Amino acid sequence: MFIRMPSPRVVGLCLVALLAGCSSSGSTKDAGPDGASAFSSSSTSAAKSGNSCRSNRSSCLYNGAYEEGERDYAQQEAAKLNLAELQRLKRGF
Repeated sequence: MFIRMPSPRVVGLCLVALLAGCSSSGSTKDAGPDGASAFSSSSTSAAKSGNSCRSNRSSCLYNGAYEEGERDYAQQEAAKLNLAELQRLKRGF
C-alpha cells in the first residue's frame, strides 16, 4: 500500500504556522501580578487608548493654547497636505 507524503510546501507552511503560534503566546515567566506578561499588558493599554480615541475622538484632542509659531506651522503643514491630496486625486481621475 502506498502512502502519499505531503508536499514540502505544505510541511513548511505547517511548521511556520506552528512556530508563529508558539512564539506569539508569550512567556508566563516574566508575568506581572495579574499573570499577564509585560509585553501583553503594554500592548493592551495601547490598544485600549487607540479604541477610546476611535470611539470618542474629542477626548484625544489637545485643547490648550498653541506655542509661539505652532499655529502658523500647523496651518502650513495642513495646506501642504491638502495640496498633495488634491494632486493625488486629480491624478486618479
